[in-house]
Amino acid sequence: MTALRPEHDPGQDGPYEHHAYEATGAFEAAVEQLADPLNDPLPGQHASPWFPAEDPPAQGVATGVARGGQAQASQGAQEPQGAPREWYDPEGYERDWYGQQEPVTASSPQPLPLHDETVGLRTADTRRTADRAVTPPAPARRPESEPEPEYVPEYAPEPDADSTAAADSRPEPAEPGPRTDSPAGGRAERRRAAKGRGRRRADPRPEARSGSTAADGRPLTRVEARRAARAAKDSPAVVASRVVGELFISLGVLMLLFVTYQLWWTNVRADQIAGNETHKIQDDWAKGDRKPGAFEPGQGFAIIHIPKLDVVAPIAEGTSKEKVLDRGMVGHYGDGALRTAMPSAAQGNFALAGHRNTHGEPFRYINRLRKGDSIVVETQDAYYTYEMTSVLPQTSPSNVSVIGPVPPGSGFTKPGRYITLTTCTPEFTSTYRLIVWGKMVDERPRSKGKPDALVG
Repeated sequence: MTALRPEHDPGQDGPYEHHAYEATGAFEAAVEQLADPLNDPLPGQHASPWFPAEDPPAQGVATGVARGGQAQASQGAQEPQGAPREWYDPEGYERDWYGQQEPVTASSPQPLPLHDETVGLRTADTRRTADRAVTPPAPARRPESEPEPEYVPEYAPEPDADSTAAADSRPEPAEPGPRTDSPAGGRAERRRAAKGRGRRRADPRPEARSGSTAADGRPLTRVEARRAARAAKDSPAVVASRVVGELFISLGVLMLLFVTYQLWWTNVRADQIAGNETHKIQDDWAKGDRKPGAFEPGQGFAIIHIPKLDVVAPIAEGTSKEKVLDRGMVGHYGDGALRTAMPSAAQGNFALAGHRNTHGEPFRYINRLRKGDSIVVETQDAYYTYEMTSVLPQTSPSNVSVIGPVPPGSGFTKPGRYITLTTCTPEFTSTYRLIVWGKMVDERPRSKGKPDALVG
């Protein structure tokens, strides 16, 4: 404000009174009587504590006017030299802004003094002490029977092996009891205190959790971890070697299964088939259904006995691998140019073939036969006993002369009644042929019983 007195507006009721506020202090007293804190202060007076007076009036004058007496002026005179002064009425300020305060009684808590006893005004140190002394109300106490909820952070990583072991090694928490500590401060302090009580151990970095460390012992960074992971990946050569290794392993397993099939399962099946065929031949003989004569390929007509080797196998017509030999039977050379004589013939070479390995392997150990060992051929009418005379350890598969009427190298010099056994050699191969020869020494009708070679 720039004027010390208000101007008279035209049209205002009542005449303008000249020199109405000419008396010294009359205008200021009229303004003070309004007791309105919204009015602008007079020049030199500041109603706000944040705007100290630029030109304070003489000591005790303004205070005396505001307080209405000389008591405050005398107190203001005792203010130490050089102390800051504030020209306002704190009590009137608080009363106007915060309303009428309740009267202080002996039972009510005593507030801190708002005025310094020496100066009568509130100092900065007193205000700071009063602000710190204001304590917020204590939080509501949780009943002792209700356990305090555990704080669960928003990000709760899954514990790894190290953190699990550390958690297992921690001592068991004590039984919950009444809490005696209450965190001082506002809501933020209580929240921080609750977080501190329920906080779990921070999850280590992924590199540290996985145990990846650098050469100097520090955990790897993300870039280093990625590089280490790429370096740990298998190269194409390693992958190819693994594929080749797996192929070889699979091939080895297949070969093992094949060998098992050849060396074991084929013998099992051939023995079953050959045994059934032997029983069938004997049953047909007992019934009289078979008659001596020509036989069809694959048809069983006789039984061979090798007592030294404990061999009993059916003899079928032909040397077909599928129809005769692979079924565990012994084949008779009776086809085409390789046709040989029957045991009942007056003279001739009764030639037989059989497997040495797999598929029943009836001739596997014929190399163990020695000169004089018996070989008996049983037919529907008689028993024909042969005596082993010689052996040819190895010859070519194309040497068909070994099954001729008078085989060369057998020691026979003239036609007679002979037997020839042929098989593959060496064992588990078919590169060569092993030949065993014998000559008939006895022909015994079935009506006379079994020969001595089968009875003994």
